[in-house]
Amino acid sequence: MKHYFSPTQEILLQKFLTDFDISLSQETLEQLYLYSDLVLEWNERTNLISKNDAPKFISRHITDSLVPFIFLSKDFELKNNTKWADMGSGAGCPVIPLSIVLPNITFYAVEPRNKRVLFLNEVRQSLHLKNLTVIGKRFETSGLTDLDFVSCRALSSFENDWERAKNSLTKNGLFITLKSLDNVNHLRNQPGIKITEYQLPEEQQHYAIVMRGMHD
Repeated sequence: MKHYFSPTQEILLQKFLTDFDISLSQETLEQLYLYSDLVLEWNERTNLISKNDAPKFISRHITDSLVPFIFLSKDFELKNNTKWADMGSGAGCPVIPLSIVLPNITFYAVEPRNKRVLFLNEVRQSLHLKNLTVIGKRFETSGLTDLDFVSCRALSSFENDWERAKNSLTKNGLFITLKSLDNVNHLRNQPGIKITEYQLPEEQQHYAIVMRGMHD
């Protein structure tokens, strides 16, 4: 099968996973590649991601989307009845890759923009993601409650994202956001906020996964 991305992208993803001692099945990898193909195919007629990001979609966006899975797998037991919502899902990062690698968790992709909702539903159907529900609303009007996790990626400021997410979490729930490190350095000394730095393949910029629990 001919892909929309270069073989180098596959190599960079494999190296990224190996560096974190993560192994994914070939079937799971193929699902990630199919998702990437759908993004790049749609992007030729609909502006899902920037044109500059398209050639490095896997090494920049798929890898970043897997960061919550990588770090949570080390510290948390992700149970089968876990509910996870993603705010402002856009083209599906991180929620689609997370739905692929965590098939026993219930995911909600919350996105108000119609073209992106159509795309997310296309991905859900094409990849047979039975654990994913697409909600075409703003997060505040989605009606979601009692969530174990709420995530977002480069959406707004940490403070604004937290205010939007916190009322939908369970008492032991966790808010997770992916940001550039420069945008969250000011949070380092704040109690209850955990910041973990990481880098992405062939990217000079440093990034951070930021987590805050309801009990903190």
